Amino acid sequence: MIIGCCFICVFAVLINKVFLDITVVGFTGGSVVLPCSSAEHDLKPHDINVLWRDKDSGNVYDLINGKAFVEQQIPRYKNRAQTFPDEYGKGNFSVRLINLTHTDAGEFNCFITHSADSKLQTVWLVVNEATVETTFLSFSCR
Repeated sequence: MIIGCCFICVFAVLINKVFLDITVVGFTGGSVVLPCSSAEHDLKPHDINVLWRDKDSGNVYDLINGKAFVEQQIPRYKNRAQTFPDEYGKGNFSVRLINLTHTDAGEFNCFITHSADSKLQTVWLVVNEATVETTFLSFSCR
């Protein structure tokens, strides 16, 4: 009975983990939005801390007391990671990553802490090769 109960608990945790992870697909040279949000709305900016980290625990983007803090951002994300300040109060702490490269692919973690709650959200980024299909139309004038 105890083994069955433990199995159910472990299974529930794994199911919860699977459904909390998000996969986003982007293309080399393009941009993607890595989503991260809090269920709370009407948040006070001075109560909000959000830490975005990549697969190597590198600093992608930080919001400390509701303000951008990019002084410790690793160089590969400088001028490539953007947030949506008008959305902070609504609980949206997503990051847009521009000029994607294959080395960007992998796991990103968003840690949200504020006075009432803390949350970790994992986003998996897949970066595919950009392809451009060009169709040529030929016309003949007579």
